[in-house]
Amino acid sequence: MLTVTNACFSSQRHACCRRIVPFLLMPADAGLFSCSDPAVWRGVYERYWAVVEAKSSGKGKAGKLLALDKWYQEELPKLISARPERHVTREELSKLMEWKLTRGKFRPRLQQLIDSNSAETVQSCSSKAFALLPDVEAAIAELSTLKGMGPATASAVLAAGAGEEVAFMADESVESVPELCPVQYTAKHYRLYLDKITQETKQLNAVDSKQDWTPHRVELCLWAWAVASKLQPSLLREFSESEQCQTNQKSTKRPASNEKAAKRQKT
Repeated sequence: MLTVTNACFSSQRHACCRRIVPFLLMPADAGLFSCSDPAVWRGVYERYWAVVEAKSSGKGKAGKLLALDKWYQEELPKLISARPERHVTREELSKLMEWKLTRGKFRPRLQQLIDSNSAETVQSCSSKAFALLPDVEAAIAELSTLKGMGPATASAVLAAGAGEEVAFMADESVESVPELCPVQYTAKHYRLYLDKITQETKQLNAVDSKQDWTPHRVELCLWAWAVASKLQPSLLREFSESEQCQTNQKSTKRPASNEKAAKRQKT
């Protein structure tokens, strides 16, 4: 399982879609999400691990990202799918939170809350959540009964075991959809996000002969694009030439730059 992200090229995360890397030809409000060329999406997807390595090259927590991401993208899905009833263990949930906080904004209190759940509760709750699919909204609600669990973390759990139905609510991926800026960590905002990602998935499968796009893969591409645009733009240079990415712009509404994100607690 892999995927990349396209952020709203912004100087500040909540002042989305206001600035773009100079050499890219796509408008600031567009980015990868506006692109209908499956070759570009696949090219970005193939650079996912290069982007993770670029982000992992930093000091501190970033240095752990590559190993944690390999675990989340490759090992955890196999562990979940191999079980008679899909679920995650308490240890896996704790490591998933470590991955999420290493990949994104670090909030140590969330790790403490997640680790306070009992092994029995985590297994029972996650098993019920996976059984509720394809009702993603109900599955998110079930997981959100765990301590420290909000829509974003719940989506990470579900995406690990059902990437064909669920996309992780990564900040960079959500911000790649201009009308969804700023990010709000609510079930309603996640539903809007997943609807957009699912629609993009269907559109890509309609024009790509391989027809192997999933919501999780689309989300990964958006994340990769967003992070590469900030850390290593050269990884994306060749994709700026795509005509379809330049002309097939989705009509979007630029959010006000002074709009504040919802208060962040459980994510």
